[in-house]
Amino acid sequence: MQIDAAFLAAIRRSKPPAHNTRPVLAALAAHAVDMGLRKPRRLAHFLSQLAHESQGFIYDQEIWGPTAAQRRYEGRLDLGNTQPGDGKRFKGRGPIQITGRGNYRRFTLWCSALNPLAPDFERDPDAVNSDPWEGLTAIWYWDTGNPTGRSLNRYADDNDIEMVTRRINGGLNGYEDRLECYDRTALLMLGFRADDVIGFQRHAGIRADGLSGPQTRGALHAALLNAADVTFAGETTPEPDLDLDLDLDLDLIARLRTDLAQMAEQLAHIRATLEDAA
Repeated sequence: MQIDAAFLAAIRRSKPPAHNTRPVLAALAAHAVDMGLRKPRRLAHFLSQLAHESQGFIYDQEIWGPTAAQRRYEGRLDLGNTQPGDGKRFKGRGPIQITGRGNYRRFTLWCSALNPLAPDFERDPDAVNSDPWEGLTAIWYWDTGNPTGRSLNRYADDNDIEMVTRRINGGLNGYEDRLECYDRTALLMLGFRADDVIGFQRHAGIRADGLSGPQTRGALHAALLNAADVTFAGETTPEPDLDLDLDLDLDLIARLRTDLAQMAEQLAHIRATLEDAA
């Protein structure tokens, strides 16, 4: 199964612009192996959450009203919004809608560990919506940027859509749509039409009523466990996914990423000190 722009559009029956789908596919092509996201059971959760957050990859930044909820961004210390105007300045951007000064700062450190020439997104929030950084916001948040600081793959491996949603949204806003996006993504990955729930149910040998619930989603997950690794449009020779399921391996990777981020922060501090001294 190859994931391309048409696949992303089919998840939510949308017509997303290429400049929104391109960075998502590029980020996955570059980092899916490292993040364990070539596995269909994980990617189905990842893409369905992005499809909901971006309304079918139509929007790559939050539409500002401000609404009552957006006004409450102002002064949110849990988001790192400490300065007047931070609410709008650090509104949701990218396919997963990272929000708040604190998240922009942490995303900067993570990107700097990958590429020392990465922009300072805290100073220039709009740079999040430039290539290749836009697609990386979702990779970062899924892997370490979420409140747990650990990959959300562990919830995807358990097919726990509720916990994936809570870690991304903070609650269960839009939960029904997230469930539908998961169903459609999983069906597409398994070679069915996105709306062919009853066809899959017959194939899986479960009650065929055309309605997706816990039993159907459990069967989808079981089928995805046996599905081959995916590839992404634009790739040349994809690397094999080693599927590091051992906690020791995942913890080691997380520590190394944390160490790199801390080193990047120290280097930034040294650079600032030298600039002040000059």
